[in-house]
Amino acid sequence: MLLTIDIGNTNIVFGVYRNDELITNWRMSTDRNITADELGMFLRQMLVYDKLSFEDIKDLIISSVVPPIMYAMQHMAQKYFGKEAMVVGPGIKTGMKVLYDNPKQVGADRIVNGVAAFKKYGGPVVVVDFGTATTFCAINEKMEYLGGAIAPGIKISSEALFEKAAKLPRVELAIPRSVIAKSTTESMQSGIINGAVGTVDHMVTLFRKEMGWEDVKVVATGGLSSLIFSLSTEIQAVDKFLTLDGLKIIYDLNRLKEK
Repeated sequence: MLLTIDIGNTNIVFGVYRNDELITNWRMSTDRNITADELGMFLRQMLVYDKLSFEDIKDLIISSVVPPIMYAMQHMAQKYFGKEAMVVGPGIKTGMKVLYDNPKQVGADRIVNGVAAFKKYGGPVVVVDFGTATTFCAINEKMEYLGGAIAPGIKISSEALFEKAAKLPRVELAIPRSVIAKSTTESMQSGIINGAVGTVDHMVTLFRKEMGWEDVKVVATGGLSSLIFSLSTEIQAVDKFLTLDGLKIIYDLNRLKEK
């Protein structure tokens, strides 16, 4: 079995693959000060819960946008699994050419998402990832990563309103009864959620126009993807495990290369 690990700014997501099937997944909050032993004990508990063990995991692959946590994660892999984890970064084969001015500046999660989206949905494809930031990535029909855009995440925008405006409360991120709301809470929900939908649909429209794409797939992933998908006119599919699938694809590509 393969353990895939996606380290984001807000959460770390783990997935276990048996051959090509994602059989279980877990999520924990990202703590930059977490130790290898704390990670190991968390994984032990989760593996036992799913009737698995450290010995069932034959390899690991990691994607990270949080450099401070990497030492603990790699040390955990060595101590508890006896493995040297594969890490997405320079020297790792992805099959996708990155046309950024400086390819090293592209977050590993964006590369992994792009690989998975192209392999699963074809190209051209736009990936919208609702994470700490909302990111937009464009991949053409040649499986070339063209670039993208980064906007404040929905939760960041919501928290900013609560923290900076003295009379505005912290609200649940949910669809309000109407766009023109009748209460402060629903007014905030309307602005935050409908504003996010407007941003997504407008950005995709601009991507289409700039690239001259008539037929392009738009795939969303991340925690709030289903909520935005329900209102968006541009998002065509939601894929909650796009990043984990991308890690599995990249792992297979590199293991095949080694053989």
